[in-house]
Amino acid sequence: MTVAHLFAGQGSQRVGMGAELLASYPNLVRQADAALGYSISDLCLNGPAERLSDTRFTQPAVYVVDTLAYLDSVRRTGVIPDVVAGHSLGEYAALFAAGAFDFRTGLEIVARRAELMADAGPGAMAAVIGLAEDAVRDVLAAENRDVDIANLNAPDQIVVSGTPEDVREVSKPLSERASAVVPLAVSGAFHSRHMRPAAERFARFLGGYVFGRLKIPVIANTTARPYGDGDVPELLCRQLWSPVRWTETVRHLLAQPASDLREIGPGNVLTGLTGRIRAAEAAAARN
Repeated sequence: MTVAHLFAGQGSQRVGMGAELLASYPNLVRQADAALGYSISDLCLNGPAERLSDTRFTQPAVYVVDTLAYLDSVRRTGVIPDVVAGHSLGEYAALFAAGAFDFRTGLEIVARRAELMADAGPGAMAAVIGLAEDAVRDVLAAENRDVDIANLNAPDQIVVSGTPEDVREVSKPLSERASAVVPLAVSGAFHSRHMRPAAERFARFLGGYVFGRLKIPVIANTTARPYGDGDVPELLCRQLWSPVRWTETVRHLLAQPASDLREIGPGNVLTGLTGRIRAAEAAAARN
């Protein structure tokens, strides 16, 4: 059996998340509070929702819950995964699990990432439901707007990202062909060309860190393949402006012997996406 742990990313947050975990690991919670300068427990448990949905606070909160959930899973079950992956922000928890950095170092990096992404300027994202990647790309090419594909979440769920005006404009022709186009509650054009300046600043910041050799294979968002030795800084910077290739990531994991994919962290978004990808694979095999 190949056990894969999948770590949730931004969008999985909710007020009240991680209550038992935060109570069970007080030493790590104190480390988080010291690194962030505020109470991570208060943020996760009490919000308010508007603050928890602010990228500057969302990313550290989800990272803390993801990593504590991983530690708790290993402690309870004794099972160390054979491979790990995380959706966007979740990739940091995956790298923690693999030994790239310790808990506090990862949190410091995530907090800086959150600041840079929040400061990158206004942006918007929208989920396109029921339209294949090629069809989405055709619409974006025809509209010639500064909008990129940001997330390839499932064969029929693709997220586009760009300036608020451009996303609004491309949503009209996309809506004519898709089942639905749903604006996302974000304030930035994440995983698009608009994040390149932030990625350059992030690269300089990451230059101050030394990363450990990975003890578990980590599937990278940008390549849908395992990290190589020394790839961590480059791929984390590329991730800011490159699409999250989640469909390919899950397909890669499903191709492993007797694959067992387990979601770690708040919510069950990734479990739902895995089900949609499995269903699409089964349908393709029947045809």
